[in-house]
Amino acid sequence: MTLPFSSSVLDSVGTALAAESARFAARGWMPGTAGNLSVTLGRDPLRLAVTASGLDKGELTASDIVIVDDAGEGVVGEGGSEQRPSAEAGLHARIAAVTGAGAAIHVHALAAVRAGHQWPGGVVLHDLEMLKGLGHRAHGERVVIPVVPNGQDMRVLGDAFERQYVRPTASVAEVPALIVADHGIYAWGADLRQARWHLELTEALLQIALSRA
Repeated sequence: MTLPFSSSVLDSVGTALAAESARFAARGWMPGTAGNLSVTLGRDPLRLAVTASGLDKGELTASDIVIVDDAGEGVVGEGGSEQRPSAEAGLHARIAAVTGAGAAIHVHALAAVRAGHQWPGGVVLHDLEMLKGLGHRAHGERVVIPVVPNGQDMRVLGDAFERQYVRPTASVAEVPALIVADHGIYAWGADLRQARWHLELTEALLQIALSRA
């Protein structure tokens, strides 16, 4: 039987996910086994490579990925490891399905947790130069990072995310980040590099917002 994803593709994706995990673990954003990352492998049907559960995110290897479906459930027989996927894989899958993202990152960065606690209705950002890195204007635009309540049911979290997600238009870029209150932040992009940039920029913007409060 021919697998839908070659071993070379999965090895490349796993290597990239391990490198990004190590980067964020070194920053203290993925302490211990916390946090998870994903790359979208296919869309019909939806398939993601997600970091495996219960592993130190600073010590992942290329083989520590699990292929999951549109519900975040592990898929057998399509390559990847048979380890458990992250418990939050379902939200990664929903983000990929709704936004078309090629990759998503979830970390426990402090500013995001603080901002979600302080502004549970959403974090308003404006007149900040780094907003340009998210595709928005540095001045004269009100950008809202949505905040949803935490919970253990990824379907509920996914529904909450989808209700707040504002689809981009020809004139207005999307907001590629979501704060889960008292938990952490998700950021996404066309690929892992862009997802990383969106995450780092959003965290820096949130630090500034908190310093102004």
